[in-house]
Amino acid sequence: MDSSSTSRNDRPATLADVAARSGVATSTASRALSNPGRVNAVTRERIERAARELDYVPNSQARALTSGRTRAIAVLVSDVTNPFYFGIIRGTQHQLKAAGYTQLLVDTEESDELEDGMLHKLRRSFDGAILAASRLTDRRLTALAAEVPLVAINRQTRGVASVFIDTPSAIEQAVGHLASLGHTRIAYAAGPDTSWPNAGRWRAMLRAGDRYGIDVQRVGPFAPRKYAGAAAADAILHSGVTACVAFNDLLAIGMLARFRERGVDVPGDISIVGCDDIFGADFCNPPLTTLTAPIEQAGRTAVSMLLSRLDDGLTPVARHATTLPTHLTVRDSTGPAPGDDAGRTAPTKGNPTP
Repeated sequence: MDSSSTSRNDRPATLADVAARSGVATSTASRALSNPGRVNAVTRERIERAARELDYVPNSQARALTSGRTRAIAVLVSDVTNPFYFGIIRGTQHQLKAAGYTQLLVDTEESDELEDGMLHKLRRSFDGAILAASRLTDRRLTALAAEVPLVAINRQTRGVASVFIDTPSAIEQAVGHLASLGHTRIAYAAGPDTSWPNAGRWRAMLRAGDRYGIDVQRVGPFAPRKYAGAAAADAILHSGVTACVAFNDLLAIGMLARFRERGVDVPGDISIVGCDDIFGADFCNPPLTTLTAPIEQAGRTAVSMLLSRLDDGLTPVARHATTLPTHLTVRDSTGPAPGDDAGRTAPTKGNPTP
């Protein structure tokens, strides 16, 4: 009696037994038995023959493995403490719960290496992934989309299903709003260089600057967090502009605090616009003019797109791209440009940090 027969007498055959007898990886055996079209005919027949010889019958757990369905979806965010992601996480969780899926939340800490590594480390734990503001390069993201069913939020990359929040259009609205208030020198306080939306927002600033005949400058990059607002505010004051568009609301809120420390009046001395309209943006002093985005809707839409692809049997249908509109919400942090001396270094109090 051979070893495999002995194994069957001792315990039911497992998928690993089938893989070992066939001389293939367990993942290959899984694909052959659950999605035969994804494995070449010769290999598939060898695996199927091994399964018959071993009397392999999947139990409920094994069926989940061989079908590739864990009923879990990984949701990766760049910074779980950033309120922008609260809406996305809420949207994805509600939609996944309704569909009978579990959400695996991963904080990638603004790191492309951590993002890539966690996707591979956890690969057997989820059916697909939603990447919110991915820090991966276009090339790496495209390659990953060929390996893993995924949807990217706030990213537009060829060959990758995506939900794009159209903040560039609202950036142009913001510049038009500032131009209407008489501002002719505007700065963009940039976010991380690895952020795809950051590049898109800067391009939108340049387009709008050309349209309205406005001098547009870029300062940064800065971390997309409140603490970075102090350095961003100091850089803005040094630049001599009369208005600023910040990469996100957290950065803008940190800038408001720094301006207040330095005795700079907002919007009397300088106007500021944020991005995302996170919870608390309207509680600032002054309330923040910002770009309002349908953040929770983006999470729900991404889940619907991903589950639709999974239900189609992982076929490459679907390089779908959905764009969600945004708009400018005007509050008290923007106002008319100051007089001709606006290019001066703003007044300070205390002992400012240069």
